[in-house]
Amino acid sequence: MAKPDKAAAVAEIREQFASCDAAVLTEYRGLTVKSLKEFRRALGENATYAVTKNTLTKIAAREAGIDGLDDQLAGPTAIAFIRGDVATAAKGIRDFAKANPLLVIKGGVLDGRVLDAEAVKKLADLESREVLLAKLAGALQGTLQQAVYLFAAPLAQAARALGALEQAAGENPSLIGGAGAASAKDQKPETAEATSATPAEDDAPATDAAPAAEATDTAADAAE
Repeated sequence: MAKPDKAAAVAEIREQFASCDAAVLTEYRGLTVKSLKEFRRALGENATYAVTKNTLTKIAAREAGIDGLDDQLAGPTAIAFIRGDVATAAKGIRDFAKANPLLVIKGGVLDGRVLDAEAVKKLADLESREVLLAKLAGALQGTLQQAVYLFAAPLAQAARALGALEQAAGENPSLIGGAGAASAKDQKPETAEATSATPAEDDAPATDAAPAAEATDTAADAAE
């Protein structure tokens, strides 16, 4: 391969590593062209599968900032570059490898970190992006419903209390404003009695003052 072609191949692989969400390295030795086509279909639309040269892949991985991938780049290598739902693509790779033992999972890369073969297989055990989003939406909805209930509960309790008070007030008006009116009516006679009693109390000292005036006049006559 000429240098310009090698440089272009390295740049393409580097771009694949940089733009993908995950990459799975496989050995395809012994698989027929037909089997490889079936494998590509099993990956779905969010993954591409390409045979690469190990030497060029090592250079491209280093340029993409991925370290520790050299050990997995031995023997014939083809890489599945996954964009989007990693779990679903990993399931497709695992299931195809079970049905076709000639496809061997070497390892992979996730978020710039190198994974061994067992770690890649564990990705297939994760729930799909759609399932996780559905669970997240359900959890958020449950939280919002709980929050609405917590906010609405005191209001509902207050409404019930006011309703009960209104019903009780209809049966007994003195429970609300009637109590104040009743007290005012009861106090009016007492006020009237107190007002009428005032002249009587004023008359009492005046009655007692008459002898005192006479005593004063008597004392004055004696002095004369």
